Amino acid sequence: MSHPEARTSIELPASIERVWERLSALDRYGDWNPFIVRVDGAAVPVVGQRLVLHVKLFDWGTFASGEQVTRVEPPGTSATLAWRFAGVLPGLGLVRAERLQTLTRLDASRTRYETVETFHGLLAPFVPLASVQRGFERQATALLAAVR
Repeated sequence: MSHPEARTSIELPASIERVWERLSALDRYGDWNPFIVRVDGAAVPVVGQRLVLHVKLFDWGTFASGEQVTRVEPPGTSATLAWRFAGVLPGLGLVRAERLQTLTRLDASRTRYETVETFHGLLAPFVPLASVQRGFERQATALLAAVR
C-alpha cells in the first residue's frame, strides 16, 4: 500500500552553514517562508520540543499545526531538521506524518535542500496533498532567495 507523500528538492548557491542558519532560525520563518509563516514555541529547534506551525495553504487558508521536533543534526557533510505531527489525530492513529528536511553539502558554496513528508493513517488519503506539495515548492524557492 502506498502512502500519500509530498517532496521537493533544490540546489542552493550557498554554504550548508548559511542554509542551516536560515532553516533552523524558527523565529525568523515569517521573514522569508511563504508556507510556514510563523512558528510558536521556539526560536531554534531542540529534539522533543513542541511547536505550533502556522501553515499557509493557498486553497485552504492558514491553519495551526501542532508538531514535535524529532531530529536536529547541525551541519557536517549533511544536516537534518525533522518534526512530526502531534495532537489528537496522530494520537488516535488517524493521520501520522513526519517532515524530514535534509541539507547535503555539494561543495563549499553549494547545498542541496530536500524535504519529504509521508502521511499514514486512516485519514491520510484525505490530506490536501497537492496543497502541501505546492507549499513545499514555495518554501524551497523562498529558501533559494533567502540564502542568495
